[in-house]
Amino acid sequence: MNLSHDTIATRDLMDKIYGAQRHFYDATRRYYLLGRDRLIRDLEPPSGGRVLEIGCGTGRNLVAAARTYPDTQFHGVDISTAMLKTARRTIAGAGLGHRIAVAQADAADFSGSVLFGAATYDRVFFSFSLSMIPAWEISIANAMNHLVPGGHLHVVDFGDQCDLPKPFRSLLRTWLTWFHVTPRKSLYGVLRATAEARGGILAYQPLYRGYSVLGRIVLQ
Repeated sequence: MNLSHDTIATRDLMDKIYGAQRHFYDATRRYYLLGRDRLIRDLEPPSGGRVLEIGCGTGRNLVAAARTYPDTQFHGVDISTAMLKTARRTIAGAGLGHRIAVAQADAADFSGSVLFGAATYDRVFFSFSLSMIPAWEISIANAMNHLVPGGHLHVVDFGDQCDLPKPFRSLLRTWLTWFHVTPRKSLYGVLRATAEARGGILAYQPLYRGYSVLGRIVLQ
């Protein structure tokens, strides 16, 4: 895979951050990546459909979704070499290698057809990854390009935390900065504009006083 200079820099940064953390990532993130399981419940792909996760990390979401929807094929992409090592181990350990495949790719510039032989998907989702993807707006557009007519784009990520107590909000934002996580303040606007441009319908819901948000675009 040919990677641009910026993509290589992002890959190396993610590997630096998660090279060691990947070994205990899922055990710790379960307490504060709030909304992931709700997103999985909301996917509801059609029988025999295909689902793509962009920024699949350790593979935790893919395994959970594959268990929830046993007649669905799952694919995942991530820029981090280290995370993909863990994802492949997680998938193999769950005995789901026949229904889940992952590959290294830049979220803003990849082709499902090239990586997996799948040009389109019934569902595409981001789970706490847009806040770590530099070209996140382009990545949303790329995700939309991979949807079938009538397909759904799902997003869960950190919100603006505007209704949280100020001391907690300050500590949370400082902690997120340590891990190069940047909540996307314009996420709602970008999703709304994307839905309007693509002829879709947007549903958007803050969770836990704005700690996180759920977004879904349904193409018509």
